[in-house]
Amino acid sequence: MTTIAELLAQSHILADVSDSAMLDCELLLCHCLNKNRTYLRTWPEHDVEPRVLDVFNGLMSRRQQGEPIAYLTGERGFWTLDLSVNSSTLIPRPETELLVEQALEFLGDRAKATIVDLGTGTGAIALAIASEASTGQQWQVLGCDVQPEAVALAEKNRQQLAIGNAHFIQSSWFDAIPAQQFDLIVSNPPYIDPQDPHLNEGDVRFEPRSALVAKNKGLADIEHIIKAARPYLQVEGWLLFEHGYDQSDAVRSLLRQAGYTKVETRQDLNGMDRISFGSWLGDVDE
Repeated sequence: MTTIAELLAQSHILADVSDSAMLDCELLLCHCLNKNRTYLRTWPEHDVEPRVLDVFNGLMSRRQQGEPIAYLTGERGFWTLDLSVNSSTLIPRPETELLVEQALEFLGDRAKATIVDLGTGTGAIALAIASEASTGQQWQVLGCDVQPEAVALAEKNRQQLAIGNAHFIQSSWFDAIPAQQFDLIVSNPPYIDPQDPHLNEGDVRFEPRSALVAKNKGLADIEHIIKAARPYLQVEGWLLFEHGYDQSDAVRSLLRQAGYTKVETRQDLNGMDRISFGSWLGDVDE
């Protein structure tokens, strides 16, 4: 039999693919044992059953090939939520929480609000915003995604989290969204240049390319949404994007050219330009 301590000692084999090899090893073993990390440290001498060992070894081998931990365990934490994930969507990332923070700042303590999350993926952004509505606040959040697998996953997460003020539909951006006006439109769209060499490195090698890349040096989808969003926004409504660290000047310029005001950019915890936004004040001359 093999002990927990002996399995954790294998973490070194992940050093070439991960900056957190021990943590990765612990997370995979916790997943296999259905235990938390405290259990591993408390009972390092416990033997691991052969069937569990087989599953663990299989996951470690896949991790050695670079497959993301989130896809291996089928889960990822985002905001205050534990989300199911799979290879049909991007893996929610901590820096995207800035988009949620800014959305909540705009929503403030208003009693009623309508929000749409374009390209919802796992539903992370939509569900995080919806979960923050306090008793008495009537916030309705719509999430849409062009991929039916993503819509099914977002709905699964909604049901698991018992969040009743969100729902999800299949739509390519606004195409299937009924005519209406939202207080806030938020999106983490594809924004990577198809020629970016980083697409061949790290976790993104395993993520769906359609959710990562956009034409026009990564700006095509952002530009489309900026133009298409205007009839879907209330007067003084907000449009928020996540984008690449080097795209903020271009995104702000696109927003201003389309008639948005109060255009700004916010940086993430690493000091990188991460999100930009603008307010819609009504029709402009084309």
